[in-house]
Amino acid sequence: MTSSPNFYELVGGEPTFRKLVDEFYAGVADDPILRPLYPEEDLGPANERFRLFLIQYWGGPTTYSDTRGHPRLRMRHAPFVIGPVERDAWLRQMRRAVDAIALQPEAEAVLWEYLERAAHFMVNAPESGHIGHIVS
Repeated sequence: MTSSPNFYELVGGEPTFRKLVDEFYAGVADDPILRPLYPEEDLGPANERFRLFLIQYWGGPTTYSDTRGHPRLRMRHAPFVIGPVERDAWLRQMRRAVDAIALQPEAEAVLWEYLERAAHFMVNAPESGHIGHIVS
């Protein structure tokens, strides 16, 4: 008896999530709202953390938790003012990245629904601000 593939496997595994996150951070690099939130000149470490998180969330290896502990997303982002402007900028860059990986419509809908929920969940201020840096 074989088990059904999980979402991670269905969408192509690590290469798909690598492309998604690489596309996202390519947009972040030039985004006037998002780029100032990252203190590192090199976005590579943030890219890796986000990729490992998404891989784990969708059923891939647990490398994120093995190396960083529980994701605790709200706690890790609490020091930063995340308002509607930051949320919308994040969603714009993520929409572009999701479009770039060209998933099947059903898989794209599942992924996008999660990303939208996550973006709204991270809002912690009624207005925007650039206090602190993101280190997820």
